[in-house]
Amino acid sequence: MLIGLLVLLACQLLGELIGRALALPVPSPVLGMLLLLIALIFYGKVPDGVRQASEGILSYLALLFVPAGVGLMVHYPLIAADWWVIAIALVVSTGITLAVTAWVLNKLHQGGANHE
Repeated sequence: MLIGLLVLLACQLLGELIGRALALPVPSPVLGMLLLLIALIFYGKVPDGVRQASEGILSYLALLFVPAGVGLMVHYPLIAADWWVIAIALVVSTGITLAVTAWVLNKLHQGGANHE
């Protein structure tokens, strides 16, 4: 499990280094997750240590929502002032996400039917 945690932290560190060195508009943790994904694809499976460390971290995932909830309460006046803009952004982004997901699924389904 310790080695798995080390692998996760190393990917996070590499993502930070790449993000800062190249000044990319992508958050560094996302780059770290992308590096981890690429490594896992090349490895072919999830090593037991990485799996155990990931499951340990995921068991505390609910605690990560506490700061977001506190932020909502602290900034309630700002949110209340622009609630309709936030609501429109949520509805539009959800609609776009659903449409793109349906389109990709449709393309993947059609591609699979051609190869049978």
